[in-house]
Amino acid sequence: MTDKLKPTGELPVLLVVEDDEGLQRQLKWAYDGYRVVCAGSRGEAIEALRVHEPAVVTLDLGLPPDPDGTAEGFATLEEILRLKPDTKVIVATGHGARESALKAISLGAYDFYKKPVDIDDLGLIVARAFHLHEIEAENRRLDGDGTSTVLGSIITAAPEMLKVGKTIERVASADVSVMLLGASGTGKELLARAVHEKSNRKGEFIAINCAAIPENLLEAELFGYERGAFTGAVKSNVGKIELAEGGTLFLDEVGDIPLPLQVKLLRFLQERVIERIGGRSPIAVDTRIVCATHQDLDAMIADGRFREDLYYRLAEIVVKIPSLAERAGDASLLARHFVNRYARELNPKVQSLSADALAAIDAYAWPGNVRELENRLKRAVIMADGRSVGADDLELPGTAAEPVAINLRSAREVADRRAIRQAMVRTDNNISGAAKLLGISRPTLYDLLKQYRLQA
Repeated sequence: MTDKLKPTGELPVLLVVEDDEGLQRQLKWAYDGYRVVCAGSRGEAIEALRVHEPAVVTLDLGLPPDPDGTAEGFATLEEILRLKPDTKVIVATGHGARESALKAISLGAYDFYKKPVDIDDLGLIVARAFHLHEIEAENRRLDGDGTSTVLGSIITAAPEMLKVGKTIERVASADVSVMLLGASGTGKELLARAVHEKSNRKGEFIAINCAAIPENLLEAELFGYERGAFTGAVKSNVGKIELAEGGTLFLDEVGDIPLPLQVKLLRFLQERVIERIGGRSPIAVDTRIVCATHQDLDAMIADGRFREDLYYRLAEIVVKIPSLAERAGDASLLARHFVNRYARELNPKVQSLSADALAAIDAYAWPGNVRELENRLKRAVIMADGRSVGADDLELPGTAAEPVAINLRSAREVADRRAIRQAMVRTDNNISGAAKLLGISRPTLYDLLKQYRLQA
């Protein structure tokens, strides 16, 4: 190696992996704006990578002990990207070695150049690689995993969700029942856990999905049973309510509890004692109830399907959770978070979301909310061939990515479209309501819908 292994100063580091010492010297002195570190083998290259953490690497595939082949070069490429996936690796290929260039790109190389080297052409590729690396690094700093969170786990920058977070923090320490109302996939269980974690309770957080358990088994799951209480009860069993002693019981989809069981649950909430099925001794239990549902409980009460007295016992504090479509900007924020998370776990070569993917994410209504977004991003990261997740990888139904704005007029059109879509979603396509939210008249909104070819 021609450079001593020591951390560099402020100049960006370019690592040249090339076994030809003459070409090393030529490349080393060709770049005034970079600190050039040279390596002649895979071992030296990895050592330099660990010490200097270069943003950009130029890599000759023909390295010893196989200077006439490409196996050692490809092994070096894979090891560089495994250790530092954000590195921009530019691969050198011999004349006509198109297959090697394509293979290198498929493995995660940023670009390639042909030998013999044209210093000016290579200089442009290197400069572009440094520029892109800087942009991606800045995006990662801005979109870091913990920069826009509430309650330690909910990622958001939307005022609507930040308000929910403040409400949860305020009510967590008060020993009251909390009801979370929101559509499926909005994060109700995460918020329920936050209520427990922010409280002073030392017991366990116990969750049960009331819609997932058959009606004839739900009572036994909640209240437990004694040995011999029914056929198959060969031993006593503690129910979820008892398991949550000193802690929090989360009743998900509480609207699915059948009426006869609602009576028994109401008695527990009034007296704070239970009786197991087949038991005769009351058992005092100190547990806090947090519940959630996506159903319209007011309508269920009116229809006689949900007890009003039980509702008021469960809903001492009601927290309404906005859908993802109502959380302006959160879809893109969460998408970047999920890409960073799942890329580390499942596909390290993926570094970012493309501009067309972000436009498609912003344009989509996300009926399945955060759960749908996470599932789609997880699949897209796995299936992505390049270093960015594109709009095609998301496979979103019925939406096309908007073009990246190239001037102020285009940028305003993108912003107008986004604001109109969000207003229409929030008001369930009510023109008057959407116009009021946007601060414009109904005729103006009609004109904009027509101008942008948006459906009312």
